Amino acid sequence: MSPRIITFIALLSAGAIGSWYLARSNAPTYDDELPYDPTHQGYYLKQARILGTGDDGSLLYEIEAEHAEQLEDDHIEFTEVRIRYLPGSEVPWIVNADYATLREGAPRIALRGYVQIVNPGDPGEHETEIRTEYMELDPDGFTAETDQRVQIRFGSRSVTATGMLASLKDDKIELKSNIRGKIAP
Repeated sequence: MSPRIITFIALLSAGAIGSWYLARSNAPTYDDELPYDPTHQGYYLKQARILGTGDDGSLLYEIEAEHAEQLEDDHIEFTEVRIRYLPGSEVPWIVNADYATLREGAPRIALRGYVQIVNPGDPGEHETEIRTEYMELDPDGFTAETDQRVQIRFGSRSVTATGMLASLKDDKIELKSNIRGKIAP
C-alpha cells in the first residue's frame, strides 16, 4: 500500500473513533431526570365546563373555566373561573375568581386571586357584591366562607370586615370581626 492510502485510512479511522466518542459522551442517560412525569395520567382542558349535581342527581351548578388541569395529588386547578347555580336551585349568586382548586373527595372549592360573588337582585333592586382575595365555596351546601378581609357592596352602601360566612340560598351574610361600613341614603 502506498503511504497516501495508509494516511487516508488513518485519518478516516481517527474520524470514526472521534465521532463515536463524541456521540457516546453526549447521549442522554436513563439516569437523567425527565422534565415531566411520564406516568402522570391527569387531564388538561381549555374552556372547561363542569356540571355539579345535587343528591338526587339533578343539575345544581356549573363551573366554567378558561383552563383546568388535573394534578398528581388528586386535585384540579382552574383559571379564570365562573361558578353559577342553575335556575332550578333558586340561588341567584354568581361566583368569579382568578384561580380555583377542587380536591377530590372535598366538598369545598378554594377560590384565590380576585374573588367576586355577585347577586344581581330582582329588577329594580340593587346588586349585592362580595369581594375578597381568598374564599372557600361549598357549592352543595350553598355557603361561602373566608377569614380574609372582605368588602361587601350593596347599592351605594359598603361594608368591610375580616372574615365572613355567607349562606347563598338564604341570602344571609355573617361578618366575623373588624366591621366598618359606609351607609348613605
